[in-house]
Amino acid sequence: MAVGMRIFLAGATGVVGRRLVPLLVAEGHQVTALTRRPERTATLRAAGAEPVVADVHDRAALSAAVEKAVPDVVMHQLTDLASGDRAANAAVRRQGTRNLVDAALAAGVRRMVAQSIAWIYEAGDEPADETTPLDLAASEARGRTVESVAALEAAVHEMPEWVVLRHGQLYGPGTWYAPDGLMADAARAGKLAAGGEVVSFVHADDAATAAVQALTWPAGGAVNVCDDEPAPGREWVSAFCTAVGAPPPPLADTGRPGWARGADNHYARKHLGWVPRYLSWRDGFAAFADAAPTR
Repeated sequence: MAVGMRIFLAGATGVVGRRLVPLLVAEGHQVTALTRRPERTATLRAAGAEPVVADVHDRAALSAAVEKAVPDVVMHQLTDLASGDRAANAAVRRQGTRNLVDAALAAGVRRMVAQSIAWIYEAGDEPADETTPLDLAASEARGRTVESVAALEAAVHEMPEWVVLRHGQLYGPGTWYAPDGLMADAARAGKLAAGGEVVSFVHADDAATAAVQALTWPAGGAVNVCDDEPAPGREWVSAFCTAVGAPPPPLADTGRPGWARGADNHYARKHLGWVPRYLSWRDGFAAFADAAPTR
């Protein structure tokens, strides 16, 4: 790992971003940490980063922040998911990414590492690898998600050097899939059904370590960042309900949609040397099985 790089971290107080700051600082990097909330600057500074306050939808302010930081690498960990507003998150993917890429290019930055997702592939029978096309023909809510991800990735591809990290479903403290998260609330209300859709997970800690390693991964490619065990809802939903103290889930009388196929992490594991701490969601769920809900 190269040390001493100047890194501009957009989304520094998000689920992955707040894990990244101490990891990057420990590696000897100089981190400029972007947040839109002034009240979070003290925490970022205490973690060893130089905080900067700007909204990614404010092109001028964002461009000025990136230019002032003079970064070697821009890390894109932008999301807007705390409230469960998928439209707001899609807007960040589209316009926030557009603004961030433009700011990076204007500042002469060559490399960007960007967060994406791994459940946007076309239908198929096996877990999708990185060569699988995106499901651009999808309609309705899924279509809007895939379109926003495609826009994000297309913008990032304009960088001279780029790595796109296609995360599995994030779980762990601070995510929707935690004892105090949105999906745990749904599970305890009996609204999380166990069906046939196959999901690939990744613990947020493992997503952060992948982002650090991606600073020196080969440029110009997407990488699935997920654990070793894609699983249908009939398996993982029951385990999740047990872990968060919810009753057994209702069973959904549905098959597997073709696109709900999970993702293959072979490239990251075998060719890039990324090894998740939690090889399976089973281990990760067990790690918080006794945690008491805080809501």
